[in-house]
Amino acid sequence: MRIPMVGLLLATAIGTSALAADKRPPLPTYTQAYTPTTVDERGIWMEADERERAQRDSRSLVKDPALNAYVRGVLCRTVGEDRCRSVRLYIDEVPAFNAFMTPNGAMVVWTGLLLRVRNEAELGAILGHEFGHFELRHSLKDFKSHRAGTDLMAWASILVRNSGDIRYAMVGQMYAFSRDQEREADMTGFQYLARSQYPSSAAADVWEHVMGEADATAIGRRGRAQHKYVAGVFATHPTDLARATYLRAASIEAHDVKPAAVDTHQAAMAKWLPIFLNDQIKLNDFGGSEYLLATLADGTGWTTSLLCARGDLYRERGNPRDLVSAAQFYQEAVGKGDAPPEAYRGLGLALLRSQRVAKGQAALANYLRLKPAATDAALIAKLIS
Repeated sequence: MRIPMVGLLLATAIGTSALAADKRPPLPTYTQAYTPTTVDERGIWMEADERERAQRDSRSLVKDPALNAYVRGVLCRTVGEDRCRSVRLYIDEVPAFNAFMTPNGAMVVWTGLLLRVRNEAELGAILGHEFGHFELRHSLKDFKSHRAGTDLMAWASILVRNSGDIRYAMVGQMYAFSRDQEREADMTGFQYLARSQYPSSAAADVWEHVMGEADATAIGRRGRAQHKYVAGVFATHPTDLARATYLRAASIEAHDVKPAAVDTHQAAMAKWLPIFLNDQIKLNDFGGSEYLLATLADGTGWTTSLLCARGDLYRERGNPRDLVSAAQFYQEAVGKGDAPPEAYRGLGLALLRSQRVAKGQAALANYLRLKPAATDAALIAKLIS
């Protein structure tokens, strides 16, 4: 009698476990080699094909095979190998937090996103969100929603006197539809992440960092940090606070404790980090850039690349005390023994502007010695002389 009872208990446990698994929202039905079926969809795909050709030939395209392989690997590990095969990936050198996917299967990842995510899981959270838009055919639904809304507004303006309220309501409906799609893609991306090797909590982590950077940017520009849970009528996305909140709640409910895996994000970014940091410094966003550098240093410590970028950031702002700080950061970078020639250049310029002429000229001389063919060699030589 004991054996059947144990079997019954096991069956009950397995059944309960399966029921718990079934409570997770299902993923969209996967369709291999999807082909557009309607006139609207074929038209949207043609436009997307044209934009993809321009993207493919863009001078800002990052073609590094290793970096492309890394990003694709994270995507495949997030959404699964089958779904991943349908994606053509492009990395665009744009220093802002963004990625998007077009309805024909082209995914574009901006380098500002790669700079901001701290690990593979956070990158997977964003890539899964974008793939969710693609798999749920959001572009087509959004197109139909806008066409229906604008058609109704046109007829209202003809048939209804004082139709302003109707048109205002329709515009609001179109933006609300867009926000609903973003929320749906957030939760679909979350489901990919929860089923992958990555912790689903990374999805909320991303938006908390986005809010932190936005706060730092506002304070750096003498503004005030503002966070709202409810988006405005004309907002196309839920607020960052709302996204962080509902994604955090979902991760707590999922409770997907997973073994720690080897994370290759820092290694994959090592070659490109100085370039992406240089792009970030040019944005003239002192508060946001300082926040970003500190966040990166939390994971790796103050590396040579981060110290050089911080020196550039302070030197570009150029207050007297900034120049003193910049010189210190460059000197710390030089002290590590693997600083690029540009660290001496930045150090020399910061010292010259701080009226420390002899030391500044000596640093610039070192720059020319290490990089005699630099494009600005003639200008630097004049500064020394």
